[in-house]
Amino acid sequence: MDGIFLIDKEKDYTSRDVVNIISKKFKTKKVGHAGTLDPLATGMLVIGINKGTKILEYLTNDFKEYEAEVILGIETDSLDITGNIIKENMVNNITNEDIKKTLKSFLGKSNQEVPKYSAVKVKGKKLYEYARNNEDVALPSKEIEIKNIELTKSLTKENGYYTFSFKCLASKGTYIRSLIRDIGLKLNTLATMNNLRRLKQGIFKIEDSKGVNEINVSNLISLKDALINYKFIEVSNLEEIKILNGNKLDYQITEEIVVLINKEDKVLAIYQKDNDKIKPVKVFT
Repeated sequence: MDGIFLIDKEKDYTSRDVVNIISKKFKTKKVGHAGTLDPLATGMLVIGINKGTKILEYLTNDFKEYEAEVILGIETDSLDITGNIIKENMVNNITNEDIKKTLKSFLGKSNQEVPKYSAVKVKGKKLYEYARNNEDVALPSKEIEIKNIELTKSLTKENGYYTFSFKCLASKGTYIRSLIRDIGLKLNTLATMNNLRRLKQGIFKIEDSKGVNEINVSNLISLKDALINYKFIEVSNLEEIKILNGNKLDYQITEEIVVLINKEDKVLAIYQKDNDKIKPVKVFT
């Protein structure tokens, strides 16, 4: 059994919890996930099983769609509602039009400062380790891209706080917590993430996912179907032997990555461009 599952992760589960449940259910240790979701977040989590774990890195580069709920007027150390409140302020004279205009200002590419409670490494140490030890460290920035962003729930007052929700299509590595912090700053207030749901990862949609306790073998997506965004090359029997031996092949391609299959549609390997040849990066023996 090789391929991927699309899981609709519930709140309070870690991504590792989901991996462990799938591992136990299908009696295999070869299970992994593409794109971590924090315990607070729900939604699409792509799980690889057996040979499916080898293709996960090729499924994380796509844009991801999220819907997030924002609380205005507070900031926490973790930038979400699970953290400790470190700042509060009054929210005055903010309208839905102000929010829409601010959201649109984030379209395109920009540099984003990563949150201190994250697994990004600085000097060989994860940022959350600095944070837990109350150690100061300069937070790095990374380029992100927002392709689409829109208000999905108008500004309302709930339990004494103003909230609104938005949907966005964001590049790999975008921290929605940090995006929300920056949205608050542009609105001249503070902002913290209250809820987050991942709706889409690349070609995979939340509508096609299942709860971790509902998943079964019939929900398995094959290696070929999972890699459908890449170009496929059908190889001969002789070339198949060369592939299994890890040899280069004489193909000139324009793509950086191609997927090699045999006449039975079995995925044999992932190859990459190497001048006028292609060379193996993953071989599925």
